[in-house]
Amino acid sequence: MEKINVTREIKELKNHLAYSKNIGFFFGAGTSCALNIPNVEQLTNGIDAALAGEFKTHFDLIKADLVASLAPRTPNIEDILNQIRRIRELTGEVAGKNYAGVSGEAAKKLDKEICTKIYDLILEKEKVADLETTKKFFAWLSILNREFSKEVFTTNYDLIIEKSLESSQIPYFDGFVGAYEPFFWQESIDKLVSKDDMTQNWIRLWKIHGSLSWFWKEDVKTKSPKIVRIGKVEKIEDEKDELVIYPSKEKYDSSKKQPFVAYFDRLKNYLLNGELLFIFTGYSFSDQHINEIIFNCLRQNNRLSALVFFYKDEEVEGLHKLTSSYMNINVFGPKKAIINGNLGEWEFSELADFKKDKKQFDHFWSEADSKFTLGDFNSLVNFLITNSGKKEAIESIAK
Repeated sequence: MEKINVTREIKELKNHLAYSKNIGFFFGAGTSCALNIPNVEQLTNGIDAALAGEFKTHFDLIKADLVASLAPRTPNIEDILNQIRRIRELTGEVAGKNYAGVSGEAAKKLDKEICTKIYDLILEKEKVADLETTKKFFAWLSILNREFSKEVFTTNYDLIIEKSLESSQIPYFDGFVGAYEPFFWQESIDKLVSKDDMTQNWIRLWKIHGSLSWFWKEDVKTKSPKIVRIGKVEKIEDEKDELVIYPSKEKYDSSKKQPFVAYFDRLKNYLLNGELLFIFTGYSFSDQHINEIIFNCLRQNNRLSALVFFYKDEEVEGLHKLTSSYMNINVFGPKKAIINGNLGEWEFSELADFKKDKKQFDHFWSEADSKFTLGDFNSLVNFLITNSGKKEAIESIAK
């Protein structure tokens, strides 16, 4: 297998970060996992253990029904939620119709119960999570002197990002406006931000799989469901409206896009809009809908450069099968990497200046394990701060 010099690629990475006018980010579950927030697999196991009675019976029936169609992959909580919502649609949510032994009425109740359990499981971890890393990342991003808006797309539905931004008093925008029950304003995200826009330096946060702060609420005028953003919920069990988590159902007025639909359009338009350095962290490339947008944009926009940081080498190998023909995406794993379409193994040559000062490489390379460390979100943030030249200012904002 080809050898790839890690010190050479780090220099290239530093140049990218220093000279790219426009930098965007995509956060997957790994960024929250680094803060001990459960990922999809852990949530699936947690929900399985938390359900009881008829909820557990129906959960097992739906999970068993999915095994054959998803083999060899084991159904996860998002697959199960997706199937529950199909059942709700097929049965009209009535008690007299069923699929796979689950009635429409039971599916509706199970959907709400699972989302409630997810809320409780994540909130429990959020309460004790150390937000320092996320706060430092957004402090770093907020002080970047760039001409373009700073955009972060994420599949995570926890509230770690919002809590970090608000704790540091960093302004951000997610497409919702209002104070009592903020509503989604589609027109606010249809166009990219101009240089004259007063909010150009605000962080743009697009949560494409929903959020623990979003709820379906019936519009009194149209009698169709809309999504509103609610702040702190004291007891999720008492909330009558349904949470919007992994919103696979198209339950909305077709004349107005709901957030997750508009966000996908935003992602596509953002990736096609000229020169851009787009960085993926914590994302495993397991969502085919998202992947299709990414790869189409990589083909269409030759001024788009993508950098992917993986926590596991298996993910590097898996992505190589999809990206070997792409020259504008480089992938970094612990022991392996994909550079200019070629899969190779890292080779670390201790340069003379590194031998003099270990601190010059220990923020991206583990000498003890002989591996590249930036696949860990905590290490990536440390690397960005270390190379910013503004460490004190960033830490001051984060505090």
